Amino acid sequence: MKTRVPARIPHSSFRGGLACAASAAALLAAGAPAFAQDAASESAPRAATESYDEIIVVGTPGGAGVRRQQASFAITTIQPDDITKFSPKSTADLLKSIPGVWVESSGGVAGANIDVRGLPGGGDAPFVLLAINGSPLYGTEMLSFFEQSSIFRIDETIASVEGLRGGPNSVFGKGEPGLTVNFNLKEGGEETEGRVKYTTSDYGLQRFDAVLSGKLADDLYYMVGGYFRRSDGIRDTQFTSEEGQQFTVNLTKLFDNGKVNLFARWTDDHGQWVLPFALNTGNDLGEFAQLGNATRFREIQINPAGDTEVFDFADGRGWDGIVTGGSVEFDLGAGFTLRDRFTFMTGDADTFGFVPAGSAVTAGDVGAVIGGPVNTVSGRTLDPSEFVQTYGHWVVMKDLDAVINDLSINKVVANHDITVGFYQSNWSSDDTWYLGNPLPVHNVANGEPLDPSITPADIAAAGGNAGFSFGLESAGDAHARALYIADSWQVFDRFRLDVGARREWLELDYVLDTGPGFADGTTDLTEDLNGKEWAYTFAGNYDVTNDIGVFARYTKGFLFPHFDEIREGRNQVDNVKQVEAGLKYAGDWLTLYATFYRNTNDAFSSTVGGVVPAAAFKTRAIGVEFDGTVHYGPFSTSFIATIQDAEITESDTASDVGNRVLRQPRWQARISPAYTLEMADFDATLYGAVSLVGERFGDNANTVELPSYEKVDLGLLVNHKSGIFVQIHADNLNDSHGITEGDPRNPAAPNGRPIFGRSVLFSVGYDF
Repeated sequence: MKTRVPARIPHSSFRGGLACAASAAALLAAGAPAFAQDAASESAPRAATESYDEIIVVGTPGGAGVRRQQASFAITTIQPDDITKFSPKSTADLLKSIPGVWVESSGGVAGANIDVRGLPGGGDAPFVLLAINGSPLYGTEMLSFFEQSSIFRIDETIASVEGLRGGPNSVFGKGEPGLTVNFNLKEGGEETEGRVKYTTSDYGLQRFDAVLSGKLADDLYYMVGGYFRRSDGIRDTQFTSEEGQQFTVNLTKLFDNGKVNLFARWTDDHGQWVLPFALNTGNDLGEFAQLGNATRFREIQINPAGDTEVFDFADGRGWDGIVTGGSVEFDLGAGFTLRDRFTFMTGDADTFGFVPAGSAVTAGDVGAVIGGPVNTVSGRTLDPSEFVQTYGHWVVMKDLDAVINDLSINKVVANHDITVGFYQSNWSSDDTWYLGNPLPVHNVANGEPLDPSITPADIAAAGGNAGFSFGLESAGDAHARALYIADSWQVFDRFRLDVGARREWLELDYVLDTGPGFADGTTDLTEDLNGKEWAYTFAGNYDVTNDIGVFARYTKGFLFPHFDEIREGRNQVDNVKQVEAGLKYAGDWLTLYATFYRNTNDAFSSTVGGVVPAAAFKTRAIGVEFDGTVHYGPFSTSFIATIQDAEITESDTASDVGNRVLRQPRWQARISPAYTLEMADFDATLYGAVSLVGERFGDNANTVELPSYEKVDLGLLVNHKSGIFVQIHADNLNDSHGITEGDPRNPAAPNGRPIFGRSVLFSVGYDF
């Protein structure tokens, strides 16, 4: 039997009342030619030749860099003006600009689900790696209740973003077979430049951004910047549910034969963790939040002795920590180049969520179970037609640390560009979980708990769910070492062969104590895992003309198990094999990158607190990606599209074989037109975007169908020659309520998580 999640729901009201104020932006000036980038004017469309000549770092051995048009892999670049026009609500939201990537950012500023090219995920981001200036943020892609976009925030310090799918990164750096997203920080230049910017919204946002860059001394440059923000959130919880701040420092020192870069990024930022909720109870799907003042605080038992602690669920999901790192590059002479990239990160990626359990039921049904009226904790008697539901306060405290280094040496020998590298990383995660803690609540926005005499068991007896309880204390430490070698052989003027191989060794230690809502003091698992694996890739790149190029590539990559897979009894290596072929065109008015891909993968699925049994399975995906821009006078359009067929080919659950991979659409597209009017003293750009998403299934059994949807954005950006600029941006102008997921813990429940409803931002700032 298929369950179809409702496609049409009531529109939310358009909230009004915007306040104006002040803000600003920094242009990037760079140090060494291979790294130099100039910030484009935010009003003018980029010329096709700029895309042709872009230098990208990700996907190259040691971060050596290569022109985009010469790359033998699929890469998308995002510039500051693209970010401005997108106005993403989270880091994950911006990744919707990358073809081949399916992003569910409807959970808030952290805790997204991100999938790549049909590789199965369904939760968090098992095939996604984030990096700053080419240095990875963490040692493994994800853990339970952690994916890497949760610990990175976008602000005015970003110079560019690179998104690589597949390609050679299975061999280089961390060894990522899926998506690698690299954020390049702005660098200082000879002139002092900066931006200040203020942003407000129709949902109470107050945000200040600033960035400043310039010269400290001869060949020594700086960039500093950050933000401060507060917001009630589009899904109003009756309190400030989104708040945070960030500060970044980036120092660059140039030498006659090289460059040294050091950065540090302090972040303390969190927001409400939005969960699937009942779609059939009449609540506003664009703005509904079950969490409110009545459920904000909860006293929870934390150990077998009966000790309790009160937690504040306004803390939501976020990151409080620091990421520092840097890079070194020196020409040693005689054709040798030394490169080193390193990262140190430490902090807390905690989760405090109010999580539904099963279906909502009517107060009348519960009344029939208890033999009387249903009252709330404040004494209000509910009408029999009103809905109630079991929710639970979930606490996940996660202490993360990582030290990562990628050292390489490059030698040019005749037509060969050879790199040998050594990658090493140490990372850890210390976890405390208190999950479940079920509580019956009135299913309205910010609804209060029911009278304590009504239990979760009563809700279950009426057709709902009683919830569950699970807790743990765990500690995991891992150490990875890898050797890699790569050769880029220019066979003749227009044809190049790229080959590479990687050998990696993993040592992982993990200890686990679980219990009924809290760790019970008895060690359940101690694991010492040692593994080793090969990855390799080979590709050919042919320049048909100066404007047209083609490439083909084969890659075998892998993912070692992470701590939570060990907890679930899964310690096998996941192998990913991928074939790619691409066309690249960069003309005067059109750029187009089209890539065909086919991949196979070993996979494993499980959901914390879910009713669907864990299962090992294999998948196959075939697809094509399009990434392009059109420039014609004052008019420009950028577009991305993905068409794919991803299916399960083998599974422990025999009935799943032949089904589509969960949660990923067969097709999706985003079209972003813009028109720029240039006047004597100012220019104005009217821009928009239309996002189209095909239907999906919410589970591997393909029993829950998530319908297709469309989303429209519209904005206006005005720049005055004095440096003052203003922007108004309407997100989800058509107030679409596209469903991004059903209920991963209980697919049969009519719960789902829609995208955020319509909202409007207003910014004003000053560039100098």
